[in-house]
Amino acid sequence: MKNIFLILSFAVFFASHAQTGSLKGKVIDSRNSALPNVNISISHTSLGTPTDDSGNYLIQDLSPGSYTLTFSMIGYETQTFSATVVANRTTSVPTIALIEKNEQLNEVVVEGLQNKYVENEPSTSLRLKTKLVELPQNVQVISAEILQDQQATSIMDGVIRNVSGVTMLEHWGHFARINMRGFRLPAFRNGINVQDSWGPLSEDMNTVERIEFVKGPAGFMMSAGEPGGFYNVVTKKPTEQFIANASFSAGSFDFYRGTVDVSGKLSENGKLLGRFNAMLQTSDSHRGNEDVTRYGIAPSLTYKFSDRTSVTAEMNLQQAESYIGSAYIFAPSSAGFASLDRDFKFTNNDYPVTDIQEVTFFANLKHEFSDNWSVEGQLGYLRYDQVGNSTWLLSLEENGDAYRYVSKWDALSLGKYAQVYLYGNLNTGGVSHKIMGGFDYSDKKYWADWFETSVVDTTAPFNIFNPVYGDSPEPVFNRSSSVQYRNGGTPYGASTVRAYYAQDEIGFIDNHVRLTLAGRYTNLYTIGKTETDDVFTPRVGLSVDIIPSLTAYALYDQSFLPQSGVSSSGELLNDPVEGKDIEGGVKANFFDGRLRTSLGVYKINKNKILVGDPAFPNDNFSIYSGEIESKGIEFDAQGQITPELNIILNYANTNVKDKSGSLVAGHSKHVTNGWLNYNFSEASALSGFGTSLGYQYQVDRSTWAWAADNQSNLPNYFRLDGALSWRNDHFRVQLNINNILDEYLYSGSDYGTYLYWQSEPGINGRVTVAYTF
Repeated sequence: MKNIFLILSFAVFFASHAQTGSLKGKVIDSRNSALPNVNISISHTSLGTPTDDSGNYLIQDLSPGSYTLTFSMIGYETQTFSATVVANRTTSVPTIALIEKNEQLNEVVVEGLQNKYVENEPSTSLRLKTKLVELPQNVQVISAEILQDQQATSIMDGVIRNVSGVTMLEHWGHFARINMRGFRLPAFRNGINVQDSWGPLSEDMNTVERIEFVKGPAGFMMSAGEPGGFYNVVTKKPTEQFIANASFSAGSFDFYRGTVDVSGKLSENGKLLGRFNAMLQTSDSHRGNEDVTRYGIAPSLTYKFSDRTSVTAEMNLQQAESYIGSAYIFAPSSAGFASLDRDFKFTNNDYPVTDIQEVTFFANLKHEFSDNWSVEGQLGYLRYDQVGNSTWLLSLEENGDAYRYVSKWDALSLGKYAQVYLYGNLNTGGVSHKIMGGFDYSDKKYWADWFETSVVDTTAPFNIFNPVYGDSPEPVFNRSSSVQYRNGGTPYGASTVRAYYAQDEIGFIDNHVRLTLAGRYTNLYTIGKTETDDVFTPRVGLSVDIIPSLTAYALYDQSFLPQSGVSSSGELLNDPVEGKDIEGGVKANFFDGRLRTSLGVYKINKNKILVGDPAFPNDNFSIYSGEIESKGIEFDAQGQITPELNIILNYANTNVKDKSGSLVAGHSKHVTNGWLNYNFSEASALSGFGTSLGYQYQVDRSTWAWAADNQSNLPNYFRLDGALSWRNDHFRVQLNINNILDEYLYSGSDYGTYLYWQSEPGINGRVTVAYTF
């Protein structure tokens, strides 16, 4: 495989077609401030690009010759400029200054927010320098404007509805367990994998710029993990443009929340930029007597040594309280799901709260050696500290008599991360090359202590059909030393990753055909294994522009998971689980690129999974026998139908089965979601008003455990949400109503003799007043 990979690389590398060049430049306003999101189009072609946050742009893969560039942005006079492209060179276009249209200032505020459902480029933390539509992979981006329209406050607040086939297992109070294509998704932040067994803390949306869902193994980011993909939370960074926003929200169940977001230049020469985000939130639950407080601060600084070199440092502190386990409802199997009131409470009112603190640090260095070569490095650190309790069922009788217990649940997670990546553009004959190579390092340790327990019901049982809430006995848990040093100081989980990656995206026929050849070598240490895993995972992708608005793609990618066992002969079985993904599809845009769609099919196989040796059912021996296959269809549409109407619509059909053909838990077979947002135009008598309506629908769904015979008896899930809004130059007022139909919504599992489930609140609302300075 390696030899074939090298032969293909060299063969294509030295192929020969027409040579290409590039254009780059910057756009500013009349006050010499950078203008982001300026649309730059090239006459008589379908090519173009928006400016980035610093007002810069780069248009690559242009045939030599003269071109006319058009610079346009709502609220500014359109300008044109003629430029000449030279083969194998990047030509610098003089800085363009756009003049503001004073008579259209209101339009800038209102209309400028309406086409933000579509993102054209991946974030730099995804490392890729290729437009999303040209990638040989399905990547969906949730923008800050979508999060604002839906009034999402955390990753668990309905965010997953915006991507096809994504579901959340249970309603954890402190972290999100998200699945896609039948497998758990690791949580990334700014391109760093921060996943733990029971973490990290759910991200607050006040600090989030966008969320990127990457489907499939995604070898350019990782290979050691589940093959379903990952989600990447990109935090807000300092901007050259002055930003100052404040908001206050109030809602059902004593929900109150305030946020602040300020950014801009901190020095006269504009080299030092800063940003500060802060949030304070208090709330109860629909069960009552679960008041929690959460706050966070996120300062960040960027220093620009020159136009080619910058450093960004950011810190994010989140302090949260959570009643872990209080959402569970238990009942005998004979009673059935939803047999208790939606607001039923299984814990006493004096159930103690869990305190959680999470701190992350990121430092990022970017440097351009030339127009075609650059390097980016990043350091990261995470500390997650949890002190508290969880609750569960000790026993349950058919008449509803239950005995409950609480267990200590203290946890500490420490993560250290480092990345460095080199990028380059070059041409060999008429073939273009986008080269990327780099190194990833992570060292993660997780300590957890939930071994000590305390019975709640010591004198009489708690009857779920006739609940009497009393005082719980005070548990006496030993916390004389930090969880890091208990039980001999051995981590519950630990891993060290050293990985090297190389990729060449090869462009043919003026870059209308793009072939990606890549590979990752991973050295992985995991606690409990006597040897490290050393695995090479290849990646091959193809993306072809059929017509300017239609692109087809195909991808082969691999991943692996560590495992360990012993055979009946005493042989160590340490070969990792192999994950292989084959997928393909088409991406199309409509209405001059305002609406983006993608349709794809995939098949993922996990092989060499260790299972119990059937010849020795009473011994702890294993064999390589397990196989899991996940296959499905995914459709996503996101963008603008008319200048007033924005839309999100998706559907996924997911089938996950084991070697015997039995269904595997952790997915819903059919998932479809929709969100419509309509903003009345300037010419309308209702100018400034907007309305939204969205749904979530899941069919044949499960959580992470099946009932007997691999069947799920959970009902279908349908939720309808809506919103009304009004805004002008400075104010935004928005009312969101969730679960409009007041459905009894829940997820859960059948444990044979008893059921458990977690309910969502009935119809509830939230209103926000925001001011932009």
